Amino acid sequence: MRYVRLGKTEMQVSVLALGTWAFGGDWGSFDESEAKAAILAALDRGVTLFDTAQGYGFGVSERLLASALWQRVKREQVIVATKGGLRQDGDILLRDLSAKWLRRGVESSLRNLETDYIDLYQLHWPDPKTPAEETAGALEKMVGEGKIRHVGVSNFSPQQMDELARYGRVETDQPPYHMFRREIERDVLPYCAKHDIGVLAYGPLAHGLLSGRMTTKTAFARDDWRSKSSDFTGERFRRNLAVVTRLQQCADSRGITLPQLAVAWVISHPAVNVAIVGARRASQLDTTLPAAEVSLTGEDRKEIDTILADAVPVVGPSPEGM
Repeated sequence: MRYVRLGKTEMQVSVLALGTWAFGGDWGSFDESEAKAAILAALDRGVTLFDTAQGYGFGVSERLLASALWQRVKREQVIVATKGGLRQDGDILLRDLSAKWLRRGVESSLRNLETDYIDLYQLHWPDPKTPAEETAGALEKMVGEGKIRHVGVSNFSPQQMDELARYGRVETDQPPYHMFRREIERDVLPYCAKHDIGVLAYGPLAHGLLSGRMTTKTAFARDDWRSKSSDFTGERFRRNLAVVTRLQQCADSRGITLPQLAVAWVISHPAVNVAIVGARRASQLDTTLPAAEVSLTGEDRKEIDTILADAVPVVGPSPEGM
């Protein structure tokens, strides 16, 4: 495992983080004992950064992460990142970065994570209805209280980060980034590089498309968000699967797995500090964690760019679509 400084923070973190979105229920059912085993396996292989969110099952993912971590390590041995700012109203997810909801979210996450501080607290999605001054003020107050060490955002544009930074700190950004979704190369990544904002890229396997296991006959469980996504049906899906076949050949020629190629591609961008990988079971880490030691050159990226010229963008979900 390699370790890097996360943006302007003093935190040294593993270049690959374990993400726990799959432990919240949005990807279908999972086995809790296997999930905990995956967390422990990540620890054993040098992962020190673990990413979760209040909105991943509203406590389910955070509690599972805590129950696994604290049986193995002391609090100061790992970096725990969580996110807040989503609120559930019946079956609907709402964006809410109000001071009141952020305070409730932080207190809830602290209880679920069985800790008295959060290393990195991230705003899960921008909320156009709440003034940036109110949001930043609430976060700065909780930093002062010692409940939060560092503040980040997720899914924010440069303009939204700039607005928030007028009133408080913005130390990290967690955007979607993978071979089939590259729009952040135009503005988000240059902005983060200019302002020394740490980038934790999520979805490096394009929500499973780059796992190498999907075919035109792949079917998703009804409680898996991909079963309702146009990214994983029809002609768009078929076109991207053809691209995946060529990427698999590219990986084979280098003696690595397709997931390793996909993850290595993400962290080969100079503005990206960390790639967040998921795993429902420990064995899945075998196909991704070795990517920390894979180096891709500029020529490698050019070859991959040629293959990706035939790709259709994979957008992924937003709160309103979940």
